[in-house]
Amino acid sequence: MTLRKTHLDTLAMSLLLGCCLFWGLQQVLIKATISEIPPMFQASLRLVGATALLWLWCLWRKIPLFRGDGSLKAGLLAGALFGAEFACIYVGLQYTSASRLTVFLYTSPFWVALLVPLWVKSERLRGLQWVGLLFAFAAVVFALREGFTGDHEPTARGDLLALAAGMLWGLTTVVIRTTRLVSISAEKLLFYQLAVSAAAFPLLSLSLGEQWSWHFSPFAVTSLLLQTVIGAFASYLLWMWMLGRYPATKISVFVFFTPLFALLFGALWLKESVTTGLLVALATVAAGIVLVNRRPAGA
Repeated sequence: MTLRKTHLDTLAMSLLLGCCLFWGLQQVLIKATISEIPPMFQASLRLVGATALLWLWCLWRKIPLFRGDGSLKAGLLAGALFGAEFACIYVGLQYTSASRLTVFLYTSPFWVALLVPLWVKSERLRGLQWVGLLFAFAAVVFALREGFTGDHEPTARGDLLALAAGMLWGLTTVVIRTTRLVSISAEKLLFYQLAVSAAAFPLLSLSLGEQWSWHFSPFAVTSLLLQTVIGAFASYLLWMWMLGRYPATKISVFVFFTPLFALLFGALWLKESVTTGLLVALATVAAGIVLVNRRPAGA
């Protein structure tokens, strides 16, 4: 039986920071690679590769993926939501900066906080959590307003797609926490999400008329390998492993580091502008995440 810890130790904090750092870099990698590999084709390669890696991992660890356990319908739904989230991310990065997209994407905890109590009454929101949600709402409205202004290239289309991706991520989490998926292995849970998306994305890419070219530059190959091996396979397994061993509320607070890393990498690598509005939105979202995940003593 796995022993759950009541606090984050050095190992957990190191792994969390490493995951958040890469997830911040990942959005920049995707955007930097779009000029060479179309977004849906790029996502297809990543998801197919990650699904194959996960399947091989499960064969090696003798983890059953196809044993009947009543989770199929919920698993397919989670996979569809996961795929829709990725579609919004990859398309959205064509219209907005990596740093802006990541700020909107990480509104996911607020959707979870709003929706989970509808099924799990013990998760109902308390006063400070409602304050956190109001912080998040104010940050989103403020940042979206900036995307519509004419002072710089409008980013509203990409911003709205990023916000939709955050909502879809939140809905995926709600499905996982309120169905039989909560009791299956982390590997099978991830397999549902990767496999459904891997089956759908090549068809989506072809339906959008994307050109499939297999002549990749060394940078594109490196980007795809990093997105696949570290992003869609290793980091997600690590995240789920930590959720099974450490307090979820304490882990969730770390997610606000990802937009910070995305902003840093976007500015240094892609020369994206860092506006005062974006910094205010980032700080407000971070404060909201902390408040939403806060639990009173003894709860």
